[in-house]
Amino acid sequence: MSIPLSSEMKKDGRLSALRDALDSGTLRQAHRMVNALHPAEIALLLESLPPQQREIVWEFVDPELEGNVLVELNDSVRQALIEGMEAEELVAATEGMEVDDLADLVGDLPEAVTLQLLRSMDQQDRERLRTVLAWPDDSAGGLMNTDTVSVRADVTLEVVLRYLRMRGDLPARTDSLFVVDRNDRYLGTISLTQIIIGDPERTVGETLDTEAPRIEPQMPAQEVAQLFQDRDLVSAAVVGLDGKLLGRITVDDVVDVIREEAEHSVLSMAGLRDEEDLFAGVLPSTRRRLLWLGINLVTAFLAASVVRNFEGTIARVAALAALMPIVASMGGIAGTQTVTLMVRGLALGQVQWSNARWLLFKEMGVGVVNGLIAATVVGSIAAFWFDTWRIAAIIAASMMINLLAAAAVGVLVPLALRRLNIDPALAAGVFLTTFTDCIGFASLLGLAALFLI
Repeated sequence: MSIPLSSEMKKDGRLSALRDALDSGTLRQAHRMVNALHPAEIALLLESLPPQQREIVWEFVDPELEGNVLVELNDSVRQALIEGMEAEELVAATEGMEVDDLADLVGDLPEAVTLQLLRSMDQQDRERLRTVLAWPDDSAGGLMNTDTVSVRADVTLEVVLRYLRMRGDLPARTDSLFVVDRNDRYLGTISLTQIIIGDPERTVGETLDTEAPRIEPQMPAQEVAQLFQDRDLVSAAVVGLDGKLLGRITVDDVVDVIREEAEHSVLSMAGLRDEEDLFAGVLPSTRRRLLWLGINLVTAFLAASVVRNFEGTIARVAALAALMPIVASMGGIAGTQTVTLMVRGLALGQVQWSNARWLLFKEMGVGVVNGLIAATVVGSIAAFWFDTWRIAAIIAASMMINLLAAAAVGVLVPLALRRLNIDPALAAGVFLTTFTDCIGFASLLGLAALFLI
């Protein structure tokens, strides 16, 4: 009896087979395999290849797929491929793309290509694209698609059904129609299910859902994603300040926002850009990472200056040199745990200044309990190693101090950075490391100078 593979395992198998075909030089087979993949899978493959193989695979992609593949790529890889394409090829690649996807791509195109693209579009599509481009990428207006289907409230469901049959198709991921008045002001939605199974003689207004969410175009993309998550939405209307329907946002766009937010949080904690190309060259990668390595180096010198002030203490009690990394490491890890939870809570909207006091006391309570346990373990080992209870007591006390400080810093620093409009995911780690190292070293060496010298 065979066990069916999951879709993820099948996808991994296809990508692995394609890489094998490239390695073995069977290019004709590789060409067929590339174009059998979904555009998102082709994008994943391109991002997973070194630059030379990436260029070969990009040549395999059929022209009608190129635009959809470019939209799925991260910024670094997309820009590199666009730079190697002719203007006519870029214009051809954008034909037939949805307006919201096209808006994501236009910003990376050369200005001459953008102008040529706009000239090749009909008036309606040109106006739709300009409407989307008028809003920032990270706003509801930047996410929306202007391809909507709207009906009037005074028509019957039977008339709506005839209208839909006459259209012949619907925009992708349409689960409901938007209801507007004669001035295109948004009134609510009516689900396709209601249209199909409802009484054909009833009017749209009688079955109208007036509680359906309406999203303002300036709403941040992160808040849009939270709304879709909380309300289990498939689509939602974007409505201007004048009440007129501007477009719609669908769940596929929201999934992209959620993925980008997750990547941002992970990469920012290491001081990396969201769109970092894993296979970029040595020099570009070095330039991107050098800034935060330099900042971290400065903070390391601050910690070193604390240690330097206690050179005499370390020289007289050499055991302290062996214990210093333990104090700094425990404080750093404890603080990182708190910072990670805080950054996640801030991203989800769960943490504000109003509940920060409770969180601060809670995290410091956790620090006390963990500190007592860690101090007992480390103190016992130190007493066994150095055969003196005084060093054991000092390492235990300094660890307690550092874990409490790490808890406080882990809560307060992300909140302070958010208040200053600085991304906590990007900067909190640097501040945390500096504080925990300096406080850990100062407490250990300071207590040793007081009680051992």
